[in-house]
Amino acid sequence: MADPFDAALDLLRRLPPSSTSENLSGIIALRPDLEEDLLSSVDVALTTKRCPKSGRDYLCCDYNRDGSSYRSPWSNEFDPAINAEDAQDLVPVGRVRRMEEALNAAVDVYRELYYEGGVSSGYLWALEEGFAGVVLFKKSSAANGAGKGGWDSIHVLEVAESATKRSAHYKLTSTVILDLGLKSSSVDSLELAGNLTRQTQQDLPLGGLRDADVEAGHVANIGRMVEDMETRMRNLLQEVYFGKAKDVVGDLRSIQPLSEAEKDRAAHRDVLSKMNR
Repeated sequence: MADPFDAALDLLRRLPPSSTSENLSGIIALRPDLEEDLLSSVDVALTTKRCPKSGRDYLCCDYNRDGSSYRSPWSNEFDPAINAEDAQDLVPVGRVRRMEEALNAAVDVYRELYYEGGVSSGYLWALEEGFAGVVLFKKSSAANGAGKGGWDSIHVLEVAESATKRSAHYKLTSTVILDLGLKSSSVDSLELAGNLTRQTQQDLPLGGLRDADVEAGHVANIGRMVEDMETRMRNLLQEVYFGKAKDVVGDLRSIQPLSEAEKDRAAHRDVLSKMNR
């Protein structure tokens, strides 16, 4: 008999990517014992909540979740509130919290410049050696009911500092979830959805001797890596995936009228006949 967890993952891979969230909820309803493993293993479109203390929106994922509560990066508090003893282990403090605050300020500027809207969030937590975190972006749009578009990017990182804290090793795993849909009289309905994951590792220097300089260096390094990865993945989606989809659609149905297509074929036959004389 197949392992239930493996079977669930295999089923999700075979179902439409645009319905992953709904299908995941259905599987969890059938097998509640798989909830934690599935939520930590399956990438789904991000959801948004509003911080009751700051009034700002933030993104929810498995990395800022405890049960049904989510931690806001703006207030550093869970909503709904959780047990105080549990919160001590789940809420970052000290240098990690300072870097988290600086990271959120930086990605908020990046989001406004590159996305011109949407929501961003960054979360960090301490490890035995170094720290880890996630940077999230979400942008959704609708074209007057004729179409939809959704971009969710999830950047998970691990950071290991050198003994001298003059450099650090960064490991970044990025996933982009894309969901596009169009409805019109010319194409009826068209949907393009899926996700792309890439990974990179770099050793980068940390400038300065003070703790504040080291913390600022980490935020700058993380920001540059996320920016470079997003640019790479966007170009890959545009050049490879959209280009391939365009070729497939073009092979299935020509956008030229039949009369124009027949003229092209006739001209092609005429050229071939003259070459064979």
